[in-house]
Amino acid sequence: MRGTDEASGSLFSYVDLEARIPARHPLRKIRQVVNEALASLDADFESLYTDFGRPSIAPERLIRASLIQILFSVRSERQLMEQMQYNLLFRWFAGLGIDDPVWVPTVFTKNRDRLLTTDMSRKLMAAILAHREVAPLLSDDHFSVDGTLVKAWASMKSFQPKAGDAPPDDDPGSPPRPCTTTEDQPQTTETAAMPRPTRPSRNAEVDFRGEKRSNATHASTTDPDARLYRKSPGTGAMLCFMGHALMENRSGLIVQGDLTQADGNAERRAALDMIHRHSPGSTRQLTLGADKGFDAAEFVADLRQACVTPHVAQKSRYSAIDGRTTRHAGYALSIKQRKRIEEAFGWAKTVGGMAQTVFRGVERVRSRFVLTMAANNLARLPRLLAA
Repeated sequence: MRGTDEASGSLFSYVDLEARIPARHPLRKIRQVVNEALASLDADFESLYTDFGRPSIAPERLIRASLIQILFSVRSERQLMEQMQYNLLFRWFAGLGIDDPVWVPTVFTKNRDRLLTTDMSRKLMAAILAHREVAPLLSDDHFSVDGTLVKAWASMKSFQPKAGDAPPDDDPGSPPRPCTTTEDQPQTTETAAMPRPTRPSRNAEVDFRGEKRSNATHASTTDPDARLYRKSPGTGAMLCFMGHALMENRSGLIVQGDLTQADGNAERRAALDMIHRHSPGSTRQLTLGADKGFDAAEFVADLRQACVTPHVAQKSRYSAIDGRTTRHAGYALSIKQRKRIEEAFGWAKTVGGMAQTVFRGVERVRSRFVLTMAANNLARLPRLLAA
């Protein structure tokens, strides 16, 4: 018998939102870990809010909604709020009931920016890693470090001379302005015609060929914190930031994240900061795997002084790593395991939206990068905990 294509038009629903989510859906385990991690941060949330005024969006819901945005590659807050109108999975994960109103995108963004600072993102990552089911997966002795470039939300046309190096009205993309000296002006008593605006085009063509530009003389007008940097010789330079991650070698989970301005020494400075932040004052002999970019005498000496064995890949010439390190079997194992950190960077760029950030300013981009690294750990937990 053929069924009828008629809408039921039911006014009430008697199915619980919890029953709509499959029992074996991986988000169930992720949500359980996130909820228990957020519960441990209750005192931190309490100190951020006052006891009077209009109630804000609950910080737990803000964080869960931000995580679902990263996990499902939702490119903007406006699109996230739109999908929460009809996506029951998003509503369930964020903690909204089926009849609860969805937040206004601008209100959500303002509340999120006040809450999700770099410090809060790091506390969230630490709370997730300290979970009773996650902590046994981590190694306390063996780590790897690396960095990646995060393209800034600024075009190359915005990279213009600084105020002290060029006249403020000099625009390389605009035609030269006509001379307006008094000698050239016609002497007439008639009413002059209304002058046409000389404002340059918003997206004028700019030719950079032959022009010398550097971070010392130029800066982006869109994001002054972005720096012009090239990944390697022979590649094009771009306005970007540099993201850093510290990975433990047992399960490949990210235990520390950071983001700095792009610089030739930024990776080594960030590596020392992250290892000291993760294991402050440690007396155990830790190991740290890294690529050839970290093979510098000063960096290796700083690691040895901090009781960290530098399992750094050797350069072909003038390497700071000698036979004291390479003769051990653990050195070859660290060199093999350190490559797994590229998987986290690849996930962050293809899924987490960090190939090009939509935020401006190093502080906002840093907080988002650390939260993306925490989301990468969450995405891997269902499979790791099921093993």
